[in-house]
Amino acid sequence: MASKPKRKLFYDITARSLSLFFGLYCRTSWHGRENVPSEGSVILASNHASFFDPPLIGCSLPREICYLARESLFHFGPFGKIISALNSIPVDRDGGGAKGLKMIFSKLKEGAGILLFPEGTRTDTGELLEAEPGIGLTILKTDAPVIPVYISGSFDAFSKNDKFPKPKKISVHFGEQIDYNHMRSEFKKASASERKEFYLKAAQKSMSAIAEIKASLPDNT
Repeated sequence: MASKPKRKLFYDITARSLSLFFGLYCRTSWHGRENVPSEGSVILASNHASFFDPPLIGCSLPREICYLARESLFHFGPFGKIISALNSIPVDRDGGGAKGLKMIFSKLKEGAGILLFPEGTRTDTGELLEAEPGIGLTILKTDAPVIPVYISGSFDAFSKNDKFPKPKKISVHFGEQIDYNHMRSEFKKASASERKEFYLKAAQKSMSAIAEIKASLPDNT
């Protein structure tokens, strides 16, 4: 029997350190991690409210995942090497580009996990934003399972307008896999002119799943 993939040493040390920080400083709790496959390709579709969101998700899982980062960040000497070692994929400012998409598809084909944000950018208010079609293209052109994630409290802890993180309580909720079987089947039969509409529908479906997790929480936050 093949052994399950393990986290590389540097990734593992970083993840453990971040988990300790979030647990102590932000009293973070993680829920539903068993919904994330322990191996094989997977797309994690999360709301995006904070600088904290990628590490909050990544540090909580026993497997490694990949992240998207602006290509310009890879040119900052040691920092570029650090984010490369943490499985960051360079993309252009719009979050895609041919090179970035090629790397995303390649990673998924290799059985990696990818963190994507359907909203495309961080919220300015803490409220969920409308979905952008970008994630829909990745979802429909692969067979990877899609797991919705809702992060509560990260906006209050470290929004895009904050210069320093605050010790606000955070919770991370991994939902059940979204069923894209029918949509993927219909997409394969769609004409080129119809496909853009499918991308948006797929993205909206992921945002609806995230919103459902939010609505199911006791305090509806």
